[in-house]
Amino acid sequence: METPLVVVITGASAGLGRAIAHAYAKRGAKLGLMARNPEALAAAKRECENLGGQAIFIPTDVSDADAVERAASQIEQELGPIDIWVNDAMVSVFSPVKEMEASDYKRVTDVLYLGFVHGTLSALRRMLPRDRGTIIQIGSALAYRSIPLQSAYCACKHAINGFTDSLRCELIHDGSNVKITAVQMPAMNTTQFDWVKNRMPDNTQPVPPIFEPEISAEVVVAAGLAKRPRREYWVGSPTVAAIIGQKFIPGLLDIYLGKTGYKSQQIQNEPRNPKAPNNLYEYVPGIHSARGKFDDLSKRTSAEVYVSLHREWFALGMLVLVGIGTALFASRRRA
Repeated sequence: METPLVVVITGASAGLGRAIAHAYAKRGAKLGLMARNPEALAAAKRECENLGGQAIFIPTDVSDADAVERAASQIEQELGPIDIWVNDAMVSVFSPVKEMEASDYKRVTDVLYLGFVHGTLSALRRMLPRDRGTIIQIGSALAYRSIPLQSAYCACKHAINGFTDSLRCELIHDGSNVKITAVQMPAMNTTQFDWVKNRMPDNTQPVPPIFEPEISAEVVVAAGLAKRPRREYWVGSPTVAAIIGQKFIPGLLDIYLGKTGYKSQQIQNEPRNPKAPNNLYEYVPGIHSARGKFDDLSKRTSAEVYVSLHREWFALGMLVLVGIGTALFASRRRA
């Protein structure tokens, strides 16, 4: 019988992190769940166990490197050697740069960038001596193509790319069998839009088209299970379009997003409640869930993801078709 994988997931209390936990639980994994909210983590643990996994949860603020290290030690003591580490914890602020505060930039950086660094360092301390393991960085199309109103988030996602690329080179230099990959995500229907810090007139929304987080979670599982994960995974056709567009027409995208990016990130005629709680400095109480409030607008399938996860079969099919076409052309010429 195969030994269950030990998987650590930061930001596991809600949204994509919780969906990733569910996806690994369905495969019988042993899960170390980390986030700040103990109530939501406890609910996530129960869900994972109902789905066939085993889980422990450790309330942790990933901006605290020592706390992350203690959590990693506890997970290995209770579950065994860590096979996969998924960095997913995030916070954000929706605001024009001119209205941002330095303290908000610092907090987003501490969680969203340094939180990934802290998680990666704790994973490496355990994986490098064993010469095995996979680190997965949850990224975004916004790691390549920044948009208005999310300067702190975009900057951190860019920084994670830079950090990850440097580390990947070092692992190659050292001949290490530890793997690192990034999964660049599209707009998703997650709970972050219920509690993100917001200075805009209306409530926030993901930029359409929107995908359910379970689609993205399946790509994260595929990356973790791969013997040789790809350098990066791009999830959904909007992510592919944003990354490629940034390579070839960044100036046009600047103009387009400058004209459309404010409206597309707000729910029209749904004014922001200035007293609404946000999770930037303190977590929002409650048990929460993987999905947010945009089910009616969200896609439950993605042709791009399906093709991406089965591209070997599609490549083989193309070769067969080319072979048949070549044979038919040759036979006609002989005739």
